[in-house]
Amino acid sequence: MSNIINAGSVSFGGDALPIIAGPCVIESREHTLAMADAIANVCSKTDVPLVFKSSFDKANRTSGDSFRGPGLDEGLSILSAVKESIDIPVLTDIHHPDQAAVVAEVADILQIPAFLCRQTDLIEAVAKTGKTVNVKKGQFLSPWKVGSIVSKIEDAGGNQILLTDRGTTFGYESLISDIRSIPVMKKTGYPVIFDATHSSQMPGTGSSNTGGSREFIPMMVKAATAAGADGIFMEVHDNVEAAKSDAATQWPLDQLEELLMSIKRIREAVCG
Repeated sequence: MSNIINAGSVSFGGDALPIIAGPCVIESREHTLAMADAIANVCSKTDVPLVFKSSFDKANRTSGDSFRGPGLDEGLSILSAVKESIDIPVLTDIHHPDQAAVVAEVADILQIPAFLCRQTDLIEAVAKTGKTVNVKKGQFLSPWKVGSIVSKIEDAGGNQILLTDRGTTFGYESLISDIRSIPVMKKTGYPVIFDATHSSQMPGTGSSNTGGSREFIPMMVKAATAAGADGIFMEVHDNVEAAKSDAATQWPLDQLEELLMSIKRIREAVCG
């Protein structure tokens, strides 16, 4: 049994299966607010708790010419508008320790990207804010290794922890989702989230961007739900082909309701 971790009005680790969803990157104020409203409507209709996610800066990009987002100040202004106008918790990722305190003024969950999950200064800075932290397990780590990350957070005074599996590097240009990762990571006592869209990536397969296999997302989400995941992370877009980041693996908005209903039925069966 996982600890119950709260983020605003949403709780992870209980019977419900919350979703963390939104466009990969903040593309504009208008688009972000429209997406947050649309996803919130789907989640309200399906009775699925929602944390809205979008990034103000995508620092890890395949090409130096790739769109990175509006930056810290404008990005936080947009996320603040989402919270105020739609009344839902928000998550965004940070890349530097000095971003932690200012982002914590807006975000309900601060996310540590997978490639930075062992950066001690970043982990400690987030823990000291007192906010919930979502740590993406690095593609280079086995699920048995997340215990040291949890210890760093706890030693820095943090105990509001979410752990996210987003696949493991397997050879070149491929990720493998080992479903054992979910129960293994849950042994830490903290809720485990499954990142369906990033787990579908095929890094390096695009000429100047990251490729992926969107068609496998429903299968992996259902498997993760059956394995006891405490939440699902999915990047969602209303026009996936035109998305400014991770276009190959974002889930289409118009197919979200059907997928949520499927995993909700699985969750109800798992929880009995």
